[in-house]
Amino acid sequence: MKARWPLASALALSGVALFSGSVSASTPVPGVTTTILAKSTFGKLNIKAHADPSNLWSARLKTHGASDIYVVDNKFAPGSDTGWHSHPGPSLVFVVAGTVTNYTSDEPGCPPHVYTAGTNFIDTGGRDSHLLRNEGTVLAETIAVQLLPNGATRRIDEPVPASCSR
Repeated sequence: MKARWPLASALALSGVALFSGSVSASTPVPGVTTTILAKSTFGKLNIKAHADPSNLWSARLKTHGASDIYVVDNKFAPGSDTGWHSHPGPSLVFVVAGTVTNYTSDEPGCPPHVYTAGTNFIDTGGRDSHLLRNEGTVLAETIAVQLLPNGATRRIDEPVPASCSR
C-alpha cells in the first residue's frame, strides 16, 4: 500500500514524534493557520546518498551540530500573508492547495514568484527574508520541511525590506 504522506511516514519510522497542534508565529498573522505536523532533533548529520552506479544522482547533507527538523502545514485564507520573516535554515516548500506568491528580499524589487498546487520551491533561509501571500480567492496550503540549527527560533519576524514595495 502506498503511503499518502510518504515524508510523514518516513519521519515516523525514523523515530520522529508526530503531533498536531497549532502554534503562533512570532507575531500572530491574521488568516494564516500554522500547524506543526512533526518535529524532532537529530544529532550531527553526515549523510551521503547515491543512486545506483549508472545514475549520477547523489546527495550530501552535513551539519556541525544537532538539527531541529520540522514538518509544517500552513493554510492561507484568501488575501492573507505571512508578513516578512526569515528562517535560520532551509525549507523545502510544497504547495498542496491553491496558489501562493513568494516575495524574497534577495532579488531587487522583490518580484513575485507564483506557485500553484503540485509545485514546490526552496527557501534557502539565512539572511534573506520573504513573504508568502495568497492572492487568490480560495484557501491555499503549503507543507514545509525545515532544517534548522538545534534550539534556533523557527521563524524570525523581519521589517519590510527597503528594496521592496510589498
